[in-house]
Amino acid sequence: MFYLTKIFHFEAAHALAGYDGKCRNVHGHSYGLHVTVKGMPINDKKNPKNGMVIDYHDLKHIVNEEIVDYFDHSLIIGPDMSPDFVEIAKRDFEKVVEVPYQPTSENMLGDFSERIKKRLPENVRLYSLMLQETRDSFAEWREE
Repeated sequence: MFYLTKIFHFEAAHALAGYDGKCRNVHGHSYGLHVTVKGMPINDKKNPKNGMVIDYHDLKHIVNEEIVDYFDHSLIIGPDMSPDFVEIAKRDFEKVVEVPYQPTSENMLGDFSERIKKRLPENVRLYSLMLQETRDSFAEWREE
């Protein structure tokens, strides 16, 4: 089995409704997303991607469309934010992404995994994701 990892970066802000610490306030992160897939290389000399599990360009296209382009430079808000806050955010900010979960790294990874898995070729499996929120804090999702 072979494992390939590609790293992506995006900027986003969020707030954790009802949280008992500083993260209840709107704040931003320079996220780093490590995407690892697994599979066996293509064994077909007629295939231009012979010897590859997946073309890095194809993986980049999937993750950019599903995650980076969608979340980059957005304000991510969950379902528990006050209606007044949501109204103000939508009025004052151009890119507000509403998600059906508290926008923690863990929940974001669960969402990201589903978005990526549905787009991968049949012979490639998502193995793990790592979302770095700060330079010394990250969460991981694994296929287990």
